[in-house]
Amino acid sequence: MEIVPTPIPGAAVLHPRVFGDERGFFMETWNAQRFAEAGLALDFVQDNHSRSNRGVLRGLHFQNPQPQGKLVRVAAGAVFDVIVDLRRSSPAFAEWFGVELSAANKAMLWAPPGVAHGFLTLEDGTDFLYKCTGLYAPEHEHALAWNDPGVGIAWPLGGIEPQLSAKDRAGLTLAQVPTFP
Repeated sequence: MEIVPTPIPGAAVLHPRVFGDERGFFMETWNAQRFAEAGLALDFVQDNHSRSNRGVLRGLHFQNPQPQGKLVRVAAGAVFDVIVDLRRSSPAFAEWFGVELSAANKAMLWAPPGVAHGFLTLEDGTDFLYKCTGLYAPEHEHALAWNDPGVGIAWPLGGIEPQLSAKDRAGLTLAQVPTFP
């Protein structure tokens, strides 16, 4: 597995080894021992799966307290995946990082605790999978506004208006959300 650091400390894009032939492919997406050997000793407690059509924007979500780290990937379709560093002690505080994750490129993103996470689906029928280091705690969930000009994410919208949940339409600005030490 190749691990590529991002400008957000602790976050990384992962490229698993893929073995393919005329029958299809095989790849290992999680192995506690191999991840620990690579410096990512993680303890996952919850798996999630969402399906969305093109133009759905989910996020930017985080929990505070009880932050979650997330290992995310796409099994079908494609997304533009984004994290925003909400750790005031981080040299990348308030900065964002985005990467395309797709069934074709098989890349994964490790989003450490203390970042907001969201994605824009680029294809219909996109299946998004993520492993979490903490359990979902709705009483601690927050949404950073996807379009906060103070963060300035360059979403590849291609002229479309994204489909948002009521929760995501009500997202708060960076100045309003509870950040981390």
